[in-house]
Amino acid sequence: MYILDEIISNKKKEVEINLVRHPVKELEKSPLFERKTFSLKQSVRDTNLYGIIAEIKRKSPSKGIINSNVSIQKISLGYVAAGASAISVLTDVNYFGGSNEDLKTVRSLNTCPVLRKDFIVDEYQIFEAKAIGADAILLIAATLSPKRLQMLSDFASSLGLEVLLEVHNEEEIKITQDVPYDLIGVNNRNLQTFQVSIDTSRNLIGLLPKDVIAVSESGIEKPEIFQELKKIGYSGFLIGQYFMQESAPEIACKNFIQQLIK
Repeated sequence: MYILDEIISNKKKEVEINLVRHPVKELEKSPLFERKTFSLKQSVRDTNLYGIIAEIKRKSPSKGIINSNVSIQKISLGYVAAGASAISVLTDVNYFGGSNEDLKTVRSLNTCPVLRKDFIVDEYQIFEAKAIGADAILLIAATLSPKRLQMLSDFASSLGLEVLLEVHNEEEIKITQDVPYDLIGVNNRNLQTFQVSIDTSRNLIGLLPKDVIAVSESGIEKPEIFQELKKIGYSGFLIGQYFMQESAPEIACKNFIQQLIK
């Protein structure tokens, strides 16, 4: 079994447990449930910023522990001060070391868009995202059928959440052409092998609709790569591991952006 299949299987079990522990009616009573969300789409497009969606991630299945000394307050505030357009928060506990509390903390401290990065398989998780203060969710084409992607995307929209649809090959682009989304992310990391190649973004940009807001995800570790991807049509850049592997991720983000300004 590929690790992705294992993650999805466990995520479905997790949803079943959480449905009992924290029913939807409870989530709807969250003070954050009625808040007006910030637009990830608009923030990525904002020419006063850089399109960087800076990520908070403690660990991953491929790399193990990336950064165990995480100050959500320091990193998130530092990301925004550096000029990041948005913050992505891994909320998966078992495989990425995140939590819903991490996202709540980021939300309480910042007025930028916050992306809930998790393996969404059920409408319940979208209720959850709204209740913890997310502005957008990630839907991964590799983990869901086109029909389910469409249903979940429509449901997210009904709650005022934007959708970042993630693809990583030509077939996923084809089968999701009727799925509604606000931004489309091209993941340079193969979710089966975990190998990373910027060529994925290079090769797929021409297959995306011309007016789409395209986000390149993973493997962006040099300003030169950022500039190349921006030139060929990407507006957003999700960067996590490159920042998080440093002792001070917020400083790594600041230094990266300063190099873009030169």
